[in-house]
Amino acid sequence: MTNVDYAAAAGLYPCKTVRRTSKLRYKRFESVAEALRFAIEDMPSSMLRGCVLEVDEDRFDGMQMQKLYEADGYPFPRRGPSGRQRR
Repeated sequence: MTNVDYAAAAGLYPCKTVRRTSKLRYKRFESVAEALRFAIEDMPSSMLRGCVLEVDEDRFDGMQMQKLYEADGYPFPRRGPSGRQRR
């Protein structure tokens, strides 16, 4: 997987089926880390599958976003399923 600058700006595109049934639309983030936090921690997990994260010219699908979120380089504390922060 490409090395990602977690401080770079990023855009999050929801899957096409989400647009018809949800108010989730394209969202711009100041950093990849913020976009990943939103996608993994705040969006319903069922929506992640069809979403695309765009960073410069690179695109990442839901599975790749999950890996970036779980990577050692991810700069924020992670929340567990209960909403509490993990170490």
